[in-house]
Amino acid sequence: MITVIGSINMDIAIQTEIFPKQGETVLGNLFTTIPGGKGANQAVAAARLGSQVQMVGAVGQDAFGKELHGNLINENVHVEGIAKTNSSTGIANILLNDNDNRIIVVPGANFDVDRSLIDQNMDLIKKSSLVMLQLEIPVDTIEYVLGLCEKLSIPILLNPAPAANYKPEWIEKVTYLTPNETECEVIFGADYETVLKQYPNKIIVTLGGDGAAYYDGAHIVKVPGFKTKAVDTTGAGDTFNGAFAHAITEGKSIEESVQFANIAASLSVEKFGAQGGMPSIEKVNERLEGMK
Repeated sequence: MITVIGSINMDIAIQTEIFPKQGETVLGNLFTTIPGGKGANQAVAAARLGSQVQMVGAVGQDAFGKELHGNLINENVHVEGIAKTNSSTGIANILLNDNDNRIIVVPGANFDVDRSLIDQNMDLIKKSSLVMLQLEIPVDTIEYVLGLCEKLSIPILLNPAPAANYKPEWIEKVTYLTPNETECEVIFGADYETVLKQYPNKIIVTLGGDGAAYYDGAHIVKVPGFKTKAVDTTGAGDTFNGAFAHAITEGKSIEESVQFANIAASLSVEKFGAQGGMPSIEKVNERLEGMK
């Protein structure tokens, strides 16, 4: 069982030809709501690949909360660990214009994911073969979960996004850290190859279309990405993390898990929306077979 402890958001996307200036009203040409939040995205990615996944998080008692809760059920994610609080459901307001975007995130109920909620779900967490974390819930909660999993000897996959919320001392308690190249440089203040050599088999740096890299103790292993026609790259990183978690808990090696995750991420960008393109295990296996 994979347990994801993290954010659940509704992404509200508005496309416009003109970004409004202060005090200005402009017309938009697209409005859509898309289930999101890095925690929920990664849970869906792993569940679609066949993992048993439980989500620990929080939504509000509003229409968005009801929709997001139902969406996770439809995606075969176990939702017993999701609290319904008096806060509003978290949202990300995304303003899109000609390959540019401006985003306002209102965490809402995601900031109700506190130590008491973790304690309420202790029995679920103890059954986990892996716990997945991101940095869109309170830092105090992250620290509490890291300490708890260390005591319980439960592996942790931490996706350090947004990177500004990361604390250097966490590295010793993390089993796998999965920054992208930019996040890696922000966190460690050095190029990713230098960083990888300090943490063998622990840090996997995602490199967009170029795949991902890690250090095996002797060499930097670069696992190539897969060329595809991208429609929407939103959620590719979350797909990578969910797929890596699925593969590593299935007993695959790090290299095999990274390759598997690269394939899943490449498939995910072929459709619109963070969760829209997340592939099934059949699709990933089909592409794997095509490589042989």
